[in-house]
Amino acid sequence: MMRVFVEGVGLLGPGLTGWQASLPVLSGQGAYRAAPTEIRASDLLPVAERRRSPVTVKLALAVGEEAFKNAGRDAAAAATVFASSSGEGETLHQMCETLASADRDVSPTRFHNSVHNTASGYWGIATRSHGASTSICCYDASFVAGLVETVAQVAASGKPVALISYDQPYPEPLHSTRPLAASFAAALVLAPRAARCSLAALELGFIDGAVPATRMSNPDLEELRLGAPAARALPLLRVLACATPESVDMDFLASWRLRIAVSPC
Repeated sequence: MMRVFVEGVGLLGPGLTGWQASLPVLSGQGAYRAAPTEIRASDLLPVAERRRSPVTVKLALAVGEEAFKNAGRDAAAAATVFASSSGEGETLHQMCETLASADRDVSPTRFHNSVHNTASGYWGIATRSHGASTSICCYDASFVAGLVETVAQVAASGKPVALISYDQPYPEPLHSTRPLAASFAAALVLAPRAARCSLAALELGFIDGAVPATRMSNPDLEELRLGAPAARALPLLRVLACATPESVDMDFLASWRLRIAVSPC
């Protein structure tokens, strides 16, 4: 059993424009109204990098910045874990088009934006962070794999670590092969000890894979949970928003589920 404390949360998705603004929806006190995800470039980036940054980077930086702001911590001083199922699909699509054409020259900027740790690199530029950063992928379980990795790093280092999970739909024809429902991102700043800003304690353990994953009671939010790997975070975010003690079971490996016991601080 691993135990950490949530200090800050960031959230961005369709109809979910930030953690504080989304609390009524997640806690069931307000209606959920789906709308396109509001994506903008980060003001933390220099102008040149802001212009070059792809959508996935904008998603990741938006929720990461919000989570650290809510935690009251300096982003430059913390390690990070970036988790994404899809990576930068638009750039991958553009590179495939180029390689299938007569002119196969790929621009350095496009190649730079194609790698799986692109968001991590832009994060380092934006926050001037020299902290360690890990970028991982685990298909539909990418958020859960990222959470396990983040909690393990908190336990090993005894220091706060941030999880930043994001996904952006692929363009066609990749979308037909790997359909993702929406642009979605979530971030958690996790710490080894309780502090005045702590929202809740999380205790993580593994259970039998036959146990069904926790669902969202709102059918639209449940559709979003199933449609975007990063949105697998929604049941955990709902419990955090409700500030009630509850356990959440999340899909992980075929033979295991991750059980998260949430205890509000």
